[in-house]
Amino acid sequence: MANENDLPPKVNLREKFATFSERWSPRIVGELNGQHVKLAKLEGEFVWHHHEHEDELFLVVAGRLRLLMRQGEDVREVVLDEGEFVIVPRGIEHCPVADEEVYLLMFEPAGTLNTGNVRNEFTVTEPRRA
Repeated sequence: MANENDLPPKVNLREKFATFSERWSPRIVGELNGQHVKLAKLEGEFVWHHHEHEDELFLVVAGRLRLLMRQGEDVREVVLDEGEFVIVPRGIEHCPVADEEVYLLMFEPAGTLNTGNVRNEFTVTEPRRA
């Protein structure tokens, strides 16, 4: 049997969110099976983008997130309240909008660029750890 020091540490989301204040700058808080668990604080409108090869899970921890999704000319809005999540399938163009501050947990393959197919001032190529 493994001793207590070999057990993985628990993660307290409230404590992790308190370690940063930047908006739209995801922080890695866990890894499993080639996936990253990331936290981000959002406020305002992000950029329209898609991920060619990755699905993304967006879970609202605090606040309310409007997630715009577009396929061709069809645009729809999914509103996520605290405790709700949606999985955005690969290839679907999307744009997160936070009218007020949102605390978000994301689950996605390691190496997923936060702006997908777009490179701009929001792009974080190497997310820090929280």
